[in-house]
Amino acid sequence: MQTSPAHAAHHDDREIETLEEFDAVVPARGTLAGFRVQAVDLTDRTRELLATDTAGAVFLGCPMRENAAAKIRADGALVFPPVPHLPFDPYRGLLYSPDELFDGLDKGYEQTPDALAYAWFQRTKADGDIYASMLRSVHDDAVSDALDELLRGTRVVGVMGGHAMARGTREYAGAARLGRELARAGLTVATGGGPGAMEAANLGAYAAPFEDAMLDEACDLLAEAPSFTPSITDWARAAFQVRARWPRGGASVGIPTWFYGHEPPNAFASHIAKYFANATREDGLLARCTAGVVFLPGAAGTVQEIFDNATPNYYESRGEPTPMVLVNRVHWTERLPTWPLLQALARERSMEARIALVDRIEDAGEALKRLTP
Repeated sequence: MQTSPAHAAHHDDREIETLEEFDAVVPARGTLAGFRVQAVDLTDRTRELLATDTAGAVFLGCPMRENAAAKIRADGALVFPPVPHLPFDPYRGLLYSPDELFDGLDKGYEQTPDALAYAWFQRTKADGDIYASMLRSVHDDAVSDALDELLRGTRVVGVMGGHAMARGTREYAGAARLGRELARAGLTVATGGGPGAMEAANLGAYAAPFEDAMLDEACDLLAEAPSFTPSITDWARAAFQVRARWPRGGASVGIPTWFYGHEPPNAFASHIAKYFANATREDGLLARCTAGVVFLPGAAGTVQEIFDNATPNYYESRGEPTPMVLVNRVHWTERLPTWPLLQALARERSMEARIALVDRIEDAGEALKRLTP
């Protein structure tokens, strides 16, 4: 899976998202005409901007000196200036990292960019201000663009499940082993990016390059802070301690939302696509799971995801149906009898060969392989 700097070759070659890309493109192309420059600090690139044609270019949230901005506007470029006093960058070119969202955690979670962005969202979502809602939309669109660039050409498997699954439980360890198995099979693991089952699957992908014993030890360490309540700070610190002890783990994706603000992102997803709009996030998460989805026991949110995923499989609106594996027979046939309805929907359609119910999480990887055409 591509990590952020290396993704440059994959995206539209008229997009510039880092200073390194800017410094490579200007001498090589000799022009920025028609380029899109996204959230790059150009304060120290005045000489290059004054000497380079920027006709038809668009600069999104790039700090620059006033004489450079005046010159490129005169060239016919569009300049969207950085927005002051925001706890997030609406024009960002790359996905978030855990270090970025949890920056300042030593002073307490409330001081982190993640918590400050949620507080801003809470303040602005109720007042109907078109400016605030436009900033949220621009941000979410930039995140979707970065996510598409990152995942292009990768096989993505989703692991869905509830946020209530506590660290230190058998279920959590099982979900982590599943994430590790999928990552070792060459798949990119994607989750809803939050705590519980989602964190466990991202942790498993993080553990994939290490010896098997590492995951057991990591689960033991994390069990000391079993849940993100009462303290998100303690919960997150435990994760960063695991990452410090075993640095440079495997890559995976988390796709959380500030809509559920009480639910922090987990620190084991190497790339975090965090959205303000939950509808955009839900649809985007499932649409990108091209290699199928495993559904662990969950409540209303997971049930919703099952049918959000089943609908395009039923109508084949995204092409061939993708595999769906539900884990825990009692949960999905008695507690929340979702499986009988899914079976009834699939009957005599091509998705019938793409759904499975397994009792044990250990069987999910094998089922996924069996359903993959």
